[in-house]
Amino acid sequence: MSDELTPEMMEETAPDLLTLEDEDGQECTFEVVDATEVKGTRYLAVVPYVEDPANLNDDAELIIMRVGTDDEGEYMDIVDDDEELLEVGHVFEERLRAMFDIDDSELES
Repeated sequence: MSDELTPEMMEETAPDLLTLEDEDGQECTFEVVDATEVKGTRYLAVVPYVEDPANLNDDAELIIMRVGTDDEGEYMDIVDDDEELLEVGHVFEERLRAMFDIDDSELES
């Protein structure tokens, strides 16, 4: 079975929330929008979680996180390498366009 999320799976489930602690010890909660594997590495596309739909921000920044493992277990890093970010970002862009049926003509120039 594939680990990739299908549009049907996304519609049928409650938000997949992920709470992480930043460098300053503050907890940040994100909603996982999509997950996939690129060249053997697992990635998550997340947005900051907003509990009240009235406070949703149409300009919310999509954050791409790399999932890795070490001696202590699983960890996540924000992808900050430009080449890796472009490659993985393109994969997520195509997946999200299909998942949410986004047409280029709907996008602002």
